[in-house]
Amino acid sequence: MDFILLSSLLLLSVTAIMVTISKRVGLGSILGFLITGIILGPYTPGPIVTSEVETLRHFTEFGVVFLMFVIGLEIQPSKLWSMRKEVFGLGSLQVISSGIILGFYLSFYIEKLSVAMLLGFTLALSSTAFVMQLLQEKGELSSEHGKNAFAILLLQDLAVVPLLAILLLLSEASNTGKHSWPEQIATVVLMFVLLIAFGRYIIPKALDKVAKQRNKDAFLMITLLSVVLAAFLMDNAGLSMALGAFLMGMFLSTSRYSFQIESSIEPFKGILMSLFFIAVGMSIDFKAIMNAPALFAEHIVVIIVLKTVVVFALMLLFGARKDNALKLSFLLNQSGEFGFVLFGGAKALHIIDDQLFVIGVGVISISMLLTPVLYTIGCNLSQKFSNISALTYFASDETNNTQKVVIAGYGNTGKVIAHMLKNSAVPFIVFDINPVEVTAGRKVGLPVYFGDITDIKLLNSIHLEQASMIIVSIDHSGNAIKVVKHIKEYYPHIKILARALDIKTMDKLLAAGSSWVIAETLESSLQAGAEALGLLGVMHDDVATLLETFRKNDYDLVREITTH
Repeated sequence: MDFILLSSLLLLSVTAIMVTISKRVGLGSILGFLITGIILGPYTPGPIVTSEVETLRHFTEFGVVFLMFVIGLEIQPSKLWSMRKEVFGLGSLQVISSGIILGFYLSFYIEKLSVAMLLGFTLALSSTAFVMQLLQEKGELSSEHGKNAFAILLLQDLAVVPLLAILLLLSEASNTGKHSWPEQIATVVLMFVLLIAFGRYIIPKALDKVAKQRNKDAFLMITLLSVVLAAFLMDNAGLSMALGAFLMGMFLSTSRYSFQIESSIEPFKGILMSLFFIAVGMSIDFKAIMNAPALFAEHIVVIIVLKTVVVFALMLLFGARKDNALKLSFLLNQSGEFGFVLFGGAKALHIIDDQLFVIGVGVISISMLLTPVLYTIGCNLSQKFSNISALTYFASDETNNTQKVVIAGYGNTGKVIAHMLKNSAVPFIVFDINPVEVTAGRKVGLPVYFGDITDIKLLNSIHLEQASMIIVSIDHSGNAIKVVKHIKEYYPHIKILARALDIKTMDKLLAAGSSWVIAETLESSLQAGAEALGLLGVMHDDVATLLETFRKNDYDLVREITTH
């Protein structure tokens, strides 16, 4: 136990320092995690957290799975279909062009052309983990180059299937103990059917049941189960686990629970992704690199340059602006985490020797290490080709959170306000923790989602900073005050409109930071009194003056009356 505590303390201390320095110099947190892995890894002098680097890396690959699940939650099937040209056109050309060119380059160092081509296509794949995390960190997932990067990476995940098949064909042991092609195809079809059944029907119904019970723990467990189940099904089909998680996320993206699911999964994704980058840093064997530093440096430079040129040329071919082409080419010029799997498999099947395995893993790791720096260079170069300001993270549709107004609570007041905003063509989104109310809102075509608005993780996942106003219409006074405090602390620029049941709650909401609060019981009393006076013959102007007197200075006169 003492060793575990000491290792954890050391890991967290070094990580905190390195990430702080990395972000301070403008290179993002990923480089800090990589450097942490290098410092605490088994291939450098100094403290060693673990020597089981490969085991750690396999476990932390679940971070990539969670990342793709979150991305899937933000992309509905209709949006994916609209990207088919980029996925199957641009993505296929990138994999084929880069793979053939890198394969011919490697043929100068590898005797068998078939092996060289296999490794060339392996190195042609980029790192989903690095690229998507960088884009998410910089808020560029929905930028033009961000969309193209996602399309290419998605096709690369699909390319894993033929590469694994080729690996087995090249192996002398490929015919022993393996399923026939019809059996493999049947397995793939069965896994896809199960994935669709769980993603479209079973998981949403289970979430609906626990949401009605207000069971947060069960909601979290079902969410985690959906991710792991999707990864398991695709892994059994011989496909990428990340692809399975993405498809599961995409199936759930149309669910009214999508935002709450994302906020639940976000902490797990963050921790595992951080550990994944640290594990990649630990994988860099500097001793092996120093055995042939010139050759190793040549491989790194040539592979990065070739991939950069190919992506840049293809982007121009598809009509992209030069600035976007430059950003994307410098973003996708590293090799990806799938290379670890394929190089390991090739070594286990005796297709490559130990020396080539070490060099391959080193090339992949170092190219990842250089990614934050290279992308920064690419962004700086792109500025010379365009004076256009950076595109926002958000697209123009509802699911990407460009709503200008957020309504917390879909009770009677929330319903009226939502319909008023809809009739006035003001974009908005509504959250409520009552699944029945959520269902009712969605039946009439309103953007009502299940979500606990008091959860700060949910506020982050819906990117509340893009809203200009939040209307707090929650019956529970304590929760309403909690929401207002959170928003005032983390999003001080947002106007907060709230309702209160009585004057005491109104005072607390104002003290918490609300811009304006209406006390329902007070207003109903004033309206009832005004109606009575009107029926008794009091002049309309006199009634209006009296109402103004009572409402003056946040109901000071009413407060005095109720206090006495």
